[in-house]
Amino acid sequence: MSIRPILTAGLLLACGLTPAFAKTKDKPDPYVPSGNPVDCISISQIRSSSVRDDRTIDFEVSGKKIYRNSLPNSCPSLGFERRFSYRTSISQLCSVDIITVLFNAGPGLQPGASCGLGKFQPMVKAPK
Repeated sequence: MSIRPILTAGLLLACGLTPAFAKTKDKPDPYVPSGNPVDCISISQIRSSSVRDDRTIDFEVSGKKIYRNSLPNSCPSLGFERRFSYRTSISQLCSVDIITVLFNAGPGLQPGASCGLGKFQPMVKAPK
């Protein structure tokens, strides 16, 4: 599998979607952990991503399941820009992969900080 189609999919995923679950000071986290973290999620199953802050990204996959990735370290400007790209040579996004923050720079996007992913924690809606 070539890197180009997967990078393109990553750019479309990161750039074309609005953060639906962005954290605000007034709203508590709508999700709680459910089950054990996994190392990888299938790229073809990713439906959207939501950057919550400089260390947290929620991925919605097929079946409306949520996987939260808590980066091991803060990723500068990720929470502000809320866009990222990734490059992988396999059909999965894994905890060993690197994301790159994308900045809006004039007519196009420019790469910013590159940061490692953590494990993917399954999440469910918090009980009311």
